[in-house]
Amino acid sequence: MEFSNKPVVQKIIQECLNHGIKHIVFSPGSRNAPFAISFDVHPDFETHVIHDERAAAFYALGMSQTLQQTVALCCTSGSAVLNYFPAISEAFYREQRLLVLSADRPKRLINKGHGQTIMQHEVFGKHVKQSLSVEDISGKIHHKSITDFFVKMQEPPFRPMHLNIHLEEPLYGITDIHIEKEKVYEKEEIKEKALSLSKDVLQSFGDQKILVLCGQGSRNSILKSALVDFNKNSNVVVLNENTSGMNDSSFVNCIDRALNSIDTKNEKRFVPDILITIGGAIVSKRIKSFFIKHPPKKHIAINLSNIGIDLFLRLDVHYECDPAAFFTLLNNKATLLNNKNFKATWNQLDYLVKDRIPSFFNGAQTNTDLEVFHALYHILPESCTIHLGNSSVVRYMQLFDPVPNVHYECNRGTSGIDGCTSTAIGSAIANSEEKHIFISGDISFIYDSNALWTDPFPKNLKIIVLDNQGGGIFKIIDGSKSSKQLERYFEAKHNANVSDIAEGFGLRIYSPKKNKDYQEQMIDFFQDEKSQILVLKTDSSENPKALNRFFKHLKNA
Repeated sequence: MEFSNKPVVQKIIQECLNHGIKHIVFSPGSRNAPFAISFDVHPDFETHVIHDERAAAFYALGMSQTLQQTVALCCTSGSAVLNYFPAISEAFYREQRLLVLSADRPKRLINKGHGQTIMQHEVFGKHVKQSLSVEDISGKIHHKSITDFFVKMQEPPFRPMHLNIHLEEPLYGITDIHIEKEKVYEKEEIKEKALSLSKDVLQSFGDQKILVLCGQGSRNSILKSALVDFNKNSNVVVLNENTSGMNDSSFVNCIDRALNSIDTKNEKRFVPDILITIGGAIVSKRIKSFFIKHPPKKHIAINLSNIGIDLFLRLDVHYECDPAAFFTLLNNKATLLNNKNFKATWNQLDYLVKDRIPSFFNGAQTNTDLEVFHALYHILPESCTIHLGNSSVVRYMQLFDPVPNVHYECNRGTSGIDGCTSTAIGSAIANSEEKHIFISGDISFIYDSNALWTDPFPKNLKIIVLDNQGGGIFKIIDGSKSSKQLERYFEAKHNANVSDIAEGFGLRIYSPKKNKDYQEQMIDFFQDEKSQILVLKTDSSENPKALNRFFKHLKNA
């Protein structure tokens, strides 16, 4: 096979092969030509070409989160690599595996006035697990440093890593060689240190009110089984968000819905003695405020992370272990006295609130975001992945119980809107046998519209855009909704035509027949194999009013 004749490139190709990297997302350029030439010819790599580097990085993130594998990114020199930064920061806080291969000018030309040249070394700073820069000058190929870099990539916690390569011209030279996986470099299984808790620690759980809060990405069948068993104790309650992937009918799955209905005079009844947090980001602002206002006696975080674990500003203990191992140990070793009916306190409230929902939607339909999510909840296809846009979209979805066999994804690492569409597309490409549905606000959709440039566009992805002519979240949250600068600076009110933008990229828009409600439109849309985008118009002024009425109804009905 004809690979690049640059030894440093050959070495990196070899290490990617050795460490099981299969997908390489390219953005076109010249400086990264040696990598394009080499990855393209090797049958063990699948290459993807995404022109916009920002979209490319989020596309790779979507692939990585779905495959649970390292996905590589490769770009030319200069500002190209900076466009990766939003997705790199998202992946960093989500503990997702991305490998950035940034082509660079020779070191001697940096800051000398040459085009497409910036200071790329360590450009991502603390938002990657490790950075390394290497050259391709003969005799200065740091083979060991590259090998060590790839070994580090396989060690948890998983986070993005950056390999910057200074390449000399000419860039398009080739040589006929063979690069095959080297058995000596096969990854050894990393054995976790066995978890052990002292007798005193195990006994400390006995007569305490315990609340387990499940954050994003907790999905694990062994963990779920252990947590369901742990939740059978009457002094235990599990609070869960649909982005955790851990829903169970015995859990409280809609936190904001429940917290909204707690009488402020009785709030302390709902405060645990021990709060245990697992997983990543928590969407609910109400639960954050609740535990900051009413701190538990002890907060325990359980994960392999080393950042973002002190969510409530009073962390007592951090067990760096698999949560499944922790709860399995508690189930086997701890003796819970079950002398406090703490679970019933939360569950009774949850059941009461849930029973009030149907009566709110019995009236005439209003053209609101809330009505869209209520309709969507009842017609979601079985066994699909739902990708949620940020801001209002992910919050609306949290008001309705997670649907069994539906997997929920959202970029909650940094909670930005900038790459939601690209992430959903990358995920759908990586898992082409499953249905994928992306729910987006209009601002988020327009912001990441270059994602629609993807070719071929995944046929297994359906996109629903809620078009309320602006960022609806800013009419919901306190502060901005009463500001004189709301429309221009916060809501970003616009007159762009979402359908025209999508059609400009060659995508087919579903055009519903007149007089059909949201639910009927979505049913027809899901059955239409050719249409990929449905735009639902909602009333921007009515949206916050409907949400306020909903919360008031749940509390006072």
